[in-house]
Amino acid sequence: MKVTIWGSRGSTPISGLKVSRYGGNTPCVEVRDGPEDDETILVFDAGTGIRELGRTLAGRVKRVNLLLTHLHMDHIQGLGFFAPLFNPEVEVRIWGPASTSYKLQNRLRRYLSPPLFPVRLRDLPAEITLHELPDSPFQVGSLNITSMVVIHPGPTLGYRVEGSQGVVAYIPDHEPALGLGHFPLKPEWTSGFALADRADILIHDSQYSDEEYQKHIGWGHSSVGQAVKFAALAGVKKLVPFHHDPGSDDEDLDALFAGVINNPDYDFEIIPAAEGTTFEIGR
Repeated sequence: MKVTIWGSRGSTPISGLKVSRYGGNTPCVEVRDGPEDDETILVFDAGTGIRELGRTLAGRVKRVNLLLTHLHMDHIQGLGFFAPLFNPEVEVRIWGPASTSYKLQNRLRRYLSPPLFPVRLRDLPAEITLHELPDSPFQVGSLNITSMVVIHPGPTLGYRVEGSQGVVAYIPDHEPALGLGHFPLKPEWTSGFALADRADILIHDSQYSDEEYQKHIGWGHSSVGQAVKFAALAGVKKLVPFHHDPGSDDEDLDALFAGVINNPDYDFEIIPAAEGTTFEIGR
């Protein structure tokens, strides 16, 4: 199983030499499993990182599985630039969170329509089907997928992907410490625990330093310290801190993660997300 980071930035895309190592595109992660001639490909979120991913998929795939965690702009702003959506020979299946007010289709139409975007969702050439979650676990090709509502403003999901080679948990926007004087609590009281439990790779929100988090309580994001504690509670093998703050350049992020990388108190790897990085499970 291969996991590739196409966008690791949170909130808004940024550019410049000072962010060249971690990258400036907003969330998009690809998971591949199986032999090259029969690969299962999942795409998580449609931030600006999905544009470059779409370019690599164009003309090579007949079906794309896109799973959205939520519909904040940084997670869907690349959708209209995703090449497979403009190919009438491609089936694009989109999963996203259910809402008590509007259907997923209606909410996506708000973005993919004037004045925010010149092309309407209904006019995209690909064969598009929409599915609302969470529901019972489901299977896409060789992979079993579970979704669960997590703590973040608006309906927001985290995902767990299980294959023959291992488990990937993707929880990019998450504030499990909200309202707690002491974090974490027991597993059964911790938001998102079941998704991350003993995962081989956990990609998790770590937007703030512990000090910054105190000024952003309720915004729906975690500090690096909270992300590490969450990973330790879940017993993961590898933590990939994700959703980097747009106000932090490469040197800021180096400093932010320096205190936890190679910390002997933790028995798992900590490798901050950087665009273009690929992780492999099962080799």
